[in-house]
Amino acid sequence: MKRYRLTSATSIVLIMLCIMYFITYLDRVNVSTAAAGFGKEFHLTHTEVGLVFSAFAYPYLIFQIIGGWISDRFGARRTLLFCGALWGVATLLTGFATGLVTLFAARLLLGFGEGATFPAATAAMSRWVAKERRGFAQGITHAASRVGNAVAPAVVVLIMARYGWRESFYACGVLSLIWVAVWALTFTEHPQEHRRITEAELAILPEPKARAANLPWLALFRKMAPVTVVYFCYGWTLWLFLSWIPQYFLHSYHLALNKSAIFASVVFFAGVLGDTLGGIVTDWIFQRTGSLKRARSYMVSVCMLCTFVALVPMMFMHDLYGSMACLAAGFFFAEMTIGPMWAIPMDIAPQYSGTASGMMNTGSALAAIISPVMGGFLIDRFGSWELPFVGSMLLMAIGVVLAFRMQPESRFSQGAEQGDTVASQLGA
Repeated sequence: MKRYRLTSATSIVLIMLCIMYFITYLDRVNVSTAAAGFGKEFHLTHTEVGLVFSAFAYPYLIFQIIGGWISDRFGARRTLLFCGALWGVATLLTGFATGLVTLFAARLLLGFGEGATFPAATAAMSRWVAKERRGFAQGITHAASRVGNAVAPAVVVLIMARYGWRESFYACGVLSLIWVAVWALTFTEHPQEHRRITEAELAILPEPKARAANLPWLALFRKMAPVTVVYFCYGWTLWLFLSWIPQYFLHSYHLALNKSAIFASVVFFAGVLGDTLGGIVTDWIFQRTGSLKRARSYMVSVCMLCTFVALVPMMFMHDLYGSMACLAAGFFFAEMTIGPMWAIPMDIAPQYSGTASGMMNTGSALAAIISPVMGGFLIDRFGSWELPFVGSMLLMAIGVVLAFRMQPESRFSQGAEQGDTVASQLGA
């Protein structure tokens, strides 16, 4: 397939989405490092800090499906302009918090702002990304989000050391609002409307389809239910890592804040590699075999099994570098599931990809509510920083089995609620 330069319209859109993913995760996980500052200032317990971590996820959960429907109905451009402005303001307000209640409220607002972002981005990709590159597009954008995870600890520590924890949120908020302004100038809802688009690019993009008047909610939910459950299993591990990894190295091994940030960044950079490789591998398997079942379901199952195996040694040792290696390997394999998982909504329901991906991401959003609080509770109750990872291993083991229930090869279409099988077709 012909490749295009970085200044082409399709490349610009993908780069802008990568930057958005980077910023959204920078805004999500900065709180886990900044907790060393506001936790001490406000005299919060680990359980209370976990509550602050999870506050983001309540509205995030609610607005997954709603935001996906809005992006399908009104377009990704307007949805992301509104959401970007909201999450940018929420990040700024976090820096003005005066205690547990105001911290919780600011993080709730952040969840409202970011709830529709990934479904809206998926809706945009369904029009702006060639069908055989879906896995790569989802992998590279999520890799950018993991870069946000990786640099957040170091950036926040640097700002905290020089200015304070509040200033770290001010900086992230301003960056978010700058992205909103650039998005307004560079993105059009439909590729053919973009002033830089070429005929060669349009030739490989999906053909424009009229927006369906009615959405068969129940039928689509049944189709996406197994995918949602598997994504909950993944999401539990993701949010445990994002919330507690910086604190894990800080407290379990009694490291200085700057050193703990370095170890956390190593773990998160492993996720960058996993996201990128996962997207490439799932597309490669699909092109070689023509089977979406192998490229998506089987690959997710294998990667979840590898995650489980990688985390097991942590339960039998207490070694700084050994733990870092286990966590990095576990996060690498967990993130390899992202490319195939986020390609599935576009495989199953390209017309409703925003709504379908919102349904899937409710699994991760629900895990984001429970996982950080449960992790904080286990640490407070038993004093063990390794114990929370037992839950990750159990859910990954469950995901290994349930991944076989996903049916990416079964296309969903309005008026054919049971779906039509489109296995062995490259354009499926």
